[in-house]
Amino acid sequence: MEMCMFSLIKRCLAASLLLIGSLAQAADFKAGVHYDVLDEPVTVLADGKVHVEEAFWYGCPHCFHLEEKLKPWVASLPADVEFSRVPAMFGRAWVQHAKLYYTAEALGVLDKVHESVFRAFHLQKERLLSEDDQRDFLVENAGISEKDFDKVYDSFTVKSRMKQGDKRIRSFKISGVPALIVNGKYIVSASTAGGQDKMTAVVDHLIEKERQAVAAN
Repeated sequence: MEMCMFSLIKRCLAASLLLIGSLAQAADFKAGVHYDVLDEPVTVLADGKVHVEEAFWYGCPHCFHLEEKLKPWVASLPADVEFSRVPAMFGRAWVQHAKLYYTAEALGVLDKVHESVFRAFHLQKERLLSEDDQRDFLVENAGISEKDFDKVYDSFTVKSRMKQGDKRIRSFKISGVPALIVNGKYIVSASTAGGQDKMTAVVDHLIEKERQAVAAN
């Protein structure tokens, strides 16, 4: 009985120390050090959720590596957190890849091909910059028809989404990717967080910060 009680006390103590350590780590996250604060917050949908956006480029190796870390984290997000992506357009190739992203989105196959685009670029050395290459890629990897691709590729929908996305990226005032933006207010990068492995921990801290702000109101 004494051994069982001793074992229980040890487990409780270990759990308490872990919790204290986590809280201490969260308390150490500081504005201007581990994340940047936008002078002018960017509007997010007022739906009661905390919005997290990833600014990225398919051609960025750092974005490719972060994708592996983000996947399980995104899958575990609670219902009150909304995650989305915004392709940055800081160059000609970036614009072409953003067009591929929004074309896949308009065709309803983005979730199906998003990771495949990263792998094609970084592992198979497919640049996917031309309309023909992008058409072939989506036909092969998403099972769409060439006719559906051609109908959407230069559509008003895709052009509008690209314009909106570019405006949003510029509103974030970032100069590089990947970056995670929390509720249009806070910017987290690998350099501010202290490495890619720590980015989601900082974002988790900011999500809780925003939750508390909503609860206080």
